[in-house]
Amino acid sequence: MSKAAHTEVAPLSHRFSPSNLLQFLPALGLYVLSRAVVLTILGIVAHVKKQSILTFLTGWDSHWYLMIAHYGYVSSIPAGPGSAAQCDLGFFPLLPLLIRGTHFLTGLNFTASGLLLCGIVGAAASVALWKLIDDYFGKAGATKGLAYVLFSPAAVVLSMVYSEGALILFASCALLALKRQRWLVAGLCAAATTALDPVGMAAVGLCFWAAWSTIRKEGNYRALVAAFVAPLGVVSFFTYLWIHTGSFLEWFHAQRAGWQGGKFGTGIYHSIFQTVMHGFANLNPPVKAITLVATIAMLAWAWKRRAPELWAAYFLSTLALGAISPLVGISPRLLLRSFPLLAFTGATLPRRRFQLVGSVLVVSSVILAVLSTSGTWIP
Repeated sequence: MSKAAHTEVAPLSHRFSPSNLLQFLPALGLYVLSRAVVLTILGIVAHVKKQSILTFLTGWDSHWYLMIAHYGYVSSIPAGPGSAAQCDLGFFPLLPLLIRGTHFLTGLNFTASGLLLCGIVGAAASVALWKLIDDYFGKAGATKGLAYVLFSPAAVVLSMVYSEGALILFASCALLALKRQRWLVAGLCAAATTALDPVGMAAVGLCFWAAWSTIRKEGNYRALVAAFVAPLGVVSFFTYLWIHTGSFLEWFHAQRAGWQGGKFGTGIYHSIFQTVMHGFANLNPPVKAITLVATIAMLAWAWKRRAPELWAAYFLSTLALGAISPLVGISPRLLLRSFPLLAFTGATLPRRRFQLVGSVLVVSSVILAVLSTSGTWIP
């Protein structure tokens, strides 16, 4: 049963008292444990391959984020098809900005700044998400739901210089603020989410849905503040691109040129078709196909157990954004970015089912962490 909404704001002295802060120890403990598992696995692989673990922690999208933090954006898309056209214009700006800020404050190099930032942000995201789940399902449910997120199949990216940790942090804060009807706070957190990742634009739909629902039920038009503030992150980024490159939609053009050149809405079909035709010759399509099946099962559970409306608005929006992509489909990373679905499943499953599904998640996360080091699976 959901806990009652809290609209009163506790005094600062109470909110930051030792007894109040101690409640977050389970969240921080789970985060440390999950990162220790991932780093141990990557460390073993690095030792066997005689490579630095930093190679694995700063690969794939991490490379682009660190390049933007260090040098800023290029001003045009390189000529050529496919990988030749890939450039940093295809990535959102807030994480690189935060990395640059960390570099300025600490004096660390950009790689160390990125890893330090993402580690701290991941811990903060764990606390925020734990509190969000606790508001609905109590402390036991919060610990179970957070465990499903931190040990989800793509959770290796929470140890890399990726945007998922910050996205979970800001989206969780937006969900909490919407529940408490703190409309401006919700809008600002949602705006930060939209500046992190294209899937973060689901926060805009979330705020508009919350505004519509609140106006319909209570006649409170102040809810529109969240809805109109939420898009400011992505609008600011696209405006910058317009000034910097001459095109308001340069991110879209960069993605089409370098990564997502196929027909919209074919990502799911492509993963299923490739799996049926070629099996596990290339692991990326079957991994997406398996994730699709798991996601459908979780959606059925969320429907049966009536997931909170705000949560459903967010995870349905993120899944829809993945579904319309010609490349993403329903991938492990998209499932992680749809974290309220994982959290709800973990918080509400009966004990035996929780243990069974949780074991599958842990094994999957270990396997994908290993596969990510060789390019067999692309996180």
